[in-house]
Amino acid sequence: MWLSTVIRLLQAESSALALDQDQNIQELIIDTRKIANASHALFFALRGPLRDGHQYIHHAYEKGIRFFVVENLPSSDSYAGAIFLKVPNTLKALQSIGKFQRAQFNYPVIGITGSNGKTIVKEWLYQLLSQIPPYNELAGPVRSPKSYNSQIGVPLSTWLMQEHNTIGIFEAGISQPGEMSALAKIIAPTIGIFTNVGDAHTDGFDSKLQKIQEKLRLFQSVRKLIYCRDNENLHQEIQKWQQEQAKHGPAPELYNWSVRDDASLIIKEIRQNGALSLIDATFQGQAVSISIPYTDKAYLENAIHCWVCLLMLGIDHELIRELMSKLVPVAMRLQLVEGINNCTIINDSYNSDFTALKIAIDFLQQQKQHPTKTLILSDILEVGQDSATYYTKVAQLIQQKGINRFIGIGPKMMMHQSLFAQHSGMSCTFFESTELFLQHFDPKTFREETILLKGARPFGFERIKTLLEQKTHKTVLEVDLSAIQHNLRAYKSMLAPGVKLMAMVKAFAYGTGSVEIANVLQFEGVDYLTVAYLDEGIALRRAGISLPIMVMSPEFGAFDQMIQWKIEPEIFSIESLKAFIQAAEQLDTENYPIHIKLDTGMHRLGFEQYMLDELIQTLKQTKAVKVQSIFSHLVGSDEADFDGFTEHQAQSYRSMSEYLMHGLGYKPIRHLCNSAAISRFPELQFDMVRLGIGLYGVDANPMMQQKLKHVATLKTTVAQVRKIAKDDTVGYSRRGKVQKDSKIATVSIGYADGYFRDFGNGNAFMLVNGQPARTLGSVCMDMCMLDVSDIEQVAPGDKVVVFGKDLSITELASWANTIPYEILTSVSQRVKRVYIDEE
Repeated sequence: MWLSTVIRLLQAESSALALDQDQNIQELIIDTRKIANASHALFFALRGPLRDGHQYIHHAYEKGIRFFVVENLPSSDSYAGAIFLKVPNTLKALQSIGKFQRAQFNYPVIGITGSNGKTIVKEWLYQLLSQIPPYNELAGPVRSPKSYNSQIGVPLSTWLMQEHNTIGIFEAGISQPGEMSALAKIIAPTIGIFTNVGDAHTDGFDSKLQKIQEKLRLFQSVRKLIYCRDNENLHQEIQKWQQEQAKHGPAPELYNWSVRDDASLIIKEIRQNGALSLIDATFQGQAVSISIPYTDKAYLENAIHCWVCLLMLGIDHELIRELMSKLVPVAMRLQLVEGINNCTIINDSYNSDFTALKIAIDFLQQQKQHPTKTLILSDILEVGQDSATYYTKVAQLIQQKGINRFIGIGPKMMMHQSLFAQHSGMSCTFFESTELFLQHFDPKTFREETILLKGARPFGFERIKTLLEQKTHKTVLEVDLSAIQHNLRAYKSMLAPGVKLMAMVKAFAYGTGSVEIANVLQFEGVDYLTVAYLDEGIALRRAGISLPIMVMSPEFGAFDQMIQWKIEPEIFSIESLKAFIQAAEQLDTENYPIHIKLDTGMHRLGFEQYMLDELIQTLKQTKAVKVQSIFSHLVGSDEADFDGFTEHQAQSYRSMSEYLMHGLGYKPIRHLCNSAAISRFPELQFDMVRLGIGLYGVDANPMMQQKLKHVATLKTTVAQVRKIAKDDTVGYSRRGKVQKDSKIATVSIGYADGYFRDFGNGNAFMLVNGQPARTLGSVCMDMCMLDVSDIEQVAPGDKVVVFGKDLSITELASWANTIPYEILTSVSQRVKRVYIDEE
């Protein structure tokens, strides 16, 4: 789209009186951290509850962007060559661009909404249609990236539409009434899919009925609508909607399916055969059948929606049957794991279209563990006839993103290798196939680098991942980095304007992995990190973390190292202050930041009131240090029974910190709130808050807990299944006596992994195939036993959830009469951490 077109479309007030030369806009940017082609990018300064995009204009300009859509023109005149387009509302401007781009094309567009399953249905339709003529011709289908279904995500999705696409597939999600109308105008679907209506995202609606009616607004322009008629409320509302639509033109055709009623597709029988589901049905009176490699109810529902869509499009039954049997899992999340030779592996080896590649490289750039960034990329199968132009675009993206090492795999990569090799500073290697790469694989050539695997499914990159991944214990702690981001933003939304945020990453980031979590927090722009001991801080510095870091338990003999690594100490006594001043003076430092801890009732560490005069006098006698912050620690901010004491602490803190600031003659940062206090005592936020366990998904305030996502899931596997007779026993000391003939599963986790002995002898349960199975007998060092008598089809290798979304860490803590902190931090270092990202 030409810049002159953008100006006319937005009716924008332009800072340029005239364009000397029109510019081709190829990229829309809302985040300055994700720029691929700055010279052809248009930056939208969006206003949100947490950030104002106008604050990042300078960053965007420094990164090469020269075209901006703003609500307020910058006061500075230091943006030479930049063009600012002033509009009343930048979000509406972005949506206008998305709507205009959509209107340029006449090929079919599928719009998908519902409470669940939108992204999976969209991704499966993309998989299927990418293999079906005529939809696989030219550039093939275009779809929403990941789950871009919001007021911002939808216009960014339709912006991707190009002349050579054959069909569009876009999802739309809303959280409150009034939002869908804008999305309907942008997507303007010709085919609609309503996946289902459940309890997800109900907060903004008065009722489920209101939610159905609002979501139906997406389909104002559709000619055909697909849905399951077994939800009676949904069916009735769609019938009413169809009648209303008929008043203004031809009534949309309804293509529904049912397992019990008359419908377009009537499901006659669903049979399970191992991991397969065999489905027999009739479509408009004709017998049809498919098999899919899933048995889960939600996956079945999603697959049937896709089936109806293909039938409605007139696809041959036999081709549908063949393709549906090969549906592959939807990889909506990147996976980060520890690799060989101190490498870090990012596994995204399921699709390799250009948009997905950009998202994955952005995630790669967030990782600061290693200076070398390596990309292993397969042929991009969705490329049409003009592959040279496409691969030129890919090569430019990789160069712009600063990839150090590139490995291309596939015949198209071999054909176009000169496009990549011409970029200086990047090492390039190419292989005709994955098999040839594996034949030439030498583990010694991969060392201390971050490696992104980005491959189309047919290339089988999971074989490469197996070679590169560090082999460890089968029990894993899965950490959701996007949940960390969500929780951080949830707390940021509670902060008063200008209040800073310090995030706690001590104790290996509460057991989840300090470097990986710190990378996310640095990317999200927190103000401070906090560790318990110096070696934790040094590990973060070595991993490329540049944020200010406070250490809470500084060792007197390591103050010189602390200064060398630019890590700031908590000072809690005159002795520690004098020792640090001595170290700072010996290293000839000035105004080195320190953090003064006040004791207002915890009585663990800190200065009391009577110590403040000596503290002030000592500080005023030196230029080596300067107080960066003054803080204290609340004792019981998470419990209403202690609210009176919390107020007492707050009063003491105010009095002591004000006395100290008066004596110093300047105002350091003040912080008192921990996670619980952020929401329960907003008046105590002062200049900064300290976010700890809340970041990891736990808050004692029920109101706040509802807003958080669970971060960590501890998983293990079934090692063996056996049957034992009534009155026999299981485990040490014969404590696990069974009262009837039973089926027992031994699972690969024990107290050496952090699963407490307190959980043994029926005091806890795990989830085996989604069903609770109580412990039986004592927990051993490396394994424990579960009673799975009432669970069918349990086999060695089955996944077992120890805690996670459906079995909360808080519940485990209650079984052991402890707190969630202890459960999470007790997960052993021998348990592999696997990081996923769904954003």
